[in-house]
Amino acid sequence: MNPARTPAPPPALQSLPSPRGPLVAALLGAALAGCVGAVNAQTAPAESTLREPVVTVSASATADIANDRLRASLRAEADHASAAAAASEVNARMGRALARAKRAPGIAVQTSGYSSYQVSERDRPSRWRVAQTLVLDGRDFAAMTDLVSALQAEVGLVVAGIQFSVSDEAQRQAEDALTQQAIKHWQDRAARAAQGLGFAGWRPGRVSVQTGEQARPPYPVMRAAAAPASGGAPVAFEAGATEVTVTVSGEAVAEGRLAPLR
Repeated sequence: MNPARTPAPPPALQSLPSPRGPLVAALLGAALAGCVGAVNAQTAPAESTLREPVVTVSASATADIANDRLRASLRAEADHASAAAAASEVNARMGRALARAKRAPGIAVQTSGYSSYQVSERDRPSRWRVAQTLVLDGRDFAAMTDLVSALQAEVGLVVAGIQFSVSDEAQRQAEDALTQQAIKHWQDRAARAAQGLGFAGWRPGRVSVQTGEQARPPYPVMRAAAAPASGGAPVAFEAGATEVTVTVSGEAVAEGRLAPLR
């Protein structure tokens, strides 16, 4: 008997090439190329950071600017058992004050803060209190002194507050000069930082300029205010000064390494 034999595949099937070999090779090559690209992309920023470190530097310039602007608040107030009577007295007093203030040249005048409320205290009858504020703003301190003193003596207003400040024009001029000083200080610090890190030069990155002001106490010695022509008690003003500061801060990118990295 002849042993059993496995039938051979048809010739057409034997001649077909297997597609798995080339396909696997192509996929493997693409994966390796992607890994190499990812490694290069991750290492490039690190190398760039090592070549050019970025240092944050800050510098400031400060000056005391004499206050050249005065803002005074004066209040007219009255207490009466009748709200209408209290309001009538305040309205009449404020009318006289406005007429007097508007005659003073170079002084801005406005009213604010009108209030009316009932006051109740133990062992005293209830009463109504009415008040209104007059605001004066000017740069002529002598004229402001005379006007405030006159409003106190002639009209009976009460000083509610006095505030000195630097005018917008004077502050802009001071900030322009301080900005140039602060930038020069910032450049010097950036150069020293680059040299300390072992670099020959530097270039600026993102830089910001900020301004600020802080009121200082009035100067201890000032000329006494003259008494107004009406003979009322004078108001003594002390202008003082305001501290203006300009701060420059930002990035300094070091360039030109002097010594190689170890």
